[in-house]
Amino acid sequence: MKPFFMNTIYCFQNARLAGVFILVLLLTACASAPQLRDSTEQRLPRQSEISDVPFYAQTEYQCGPAALAMVLNHQGVDTDVETLIPQVFIPGREGSVQPEMLATVRRHERIAYPIRGSFDDLLGHLAGGDPVLVMQNLSLAAFPMWHYAVAIGYDLDDDTLILRSGEIERHTLSFSRFDATWARTDRWGFVVAKPGTLPEGITARNAINAISAYEEAHGPEATLGSWQAMTERYPNNAIGQFGLANAYYANQQPDKALSAFQAAAQRDPQMGAAWLNIGLLQLQRDQPEAAREALSKAAAIEGSWQERAQEVLENQLGR
Repeated sequence: MKPFFMNTIYCFQNARLAGVFILVLLLTACASAPQLRDSTEQRLPRQSEISDVPFYAQTEYQCGPAALAMVLNHQGVDTDVETLIPQVFIPGREGSVQPEMLATVRRHERIAYPIRGSFDDLLGHLAGGDPVLVMQNLSLAAFPMWHYAVAIGYDLDDDTLILRSGEIERHTLSFSRFDATWARTDRWGFVVAKPGTLPEGITARNAINAISAYEEAHGPEATLGSWQAMTERYPNNAIGQFGLANAYYANQQPDKALSAFQAAAQRDPQMGAAWLNIGLLQLQRDQPEAAREALSKAAAIEGSWQERAQEVLENQLGR
């Protein structure tokens, strides 16, 4: 997804509400409702609402901190808008941008999982009990008016979405009008979860990126449960197995780390880093022949691991 350069983050206020609604109505008058897959219509309940999501009224330029406070509180984090403002608010931009939003979630020891940008997936997360922090553009692409809100429910019979938005605790918006404003942000949104859990509907790629970002902030020791959840959901994903192996090793479980590295190499035989780590762990276990085999495979695959594999083969195993 290409990054957005957001000049202004707009947040609903009562004084401006009528004018904004006129603008939104004009921009979305011809918008059609998103077409849901037949499987979505059959699988999801007709109505769903996560009513226990707290509400913080969003004052001017502070819809980012307010929306974050809602989803973080829902996940058990004790924080509020005033605490979050200095963490995400950028005065020069008069608002908050996506990297700061995601980083702030991690700072509070939660993982922000980007959702797949489709209406089916949005409704699926809501039906599963996960509020979705969404980004909207309430104006034209050339003159953006960015806004953050929290989707908390829907009604399929009325084609309406329910949001915590601006100063409205339960804001209902037609699917077509919401999707028109959401589409102008490439349908950007995310759900928040505790480490060790993986919300339903998160893709393997988005899970890997989110857990890896959390690992950068808190270290591999803190991500073991998350990699376990990811590989249980996607057992054939080589990168997930590699991440799990690193977390096992960081948590002083070398035998389990070796098994996970082997699983990664089995799923992707060209993953030279996995073969290198297998060889190094086999050396630690005093299994030189098994180590030689793995290191030879690593040395034969082009990449940053080659030099290290060749060095160990020559200096410790006599090639």
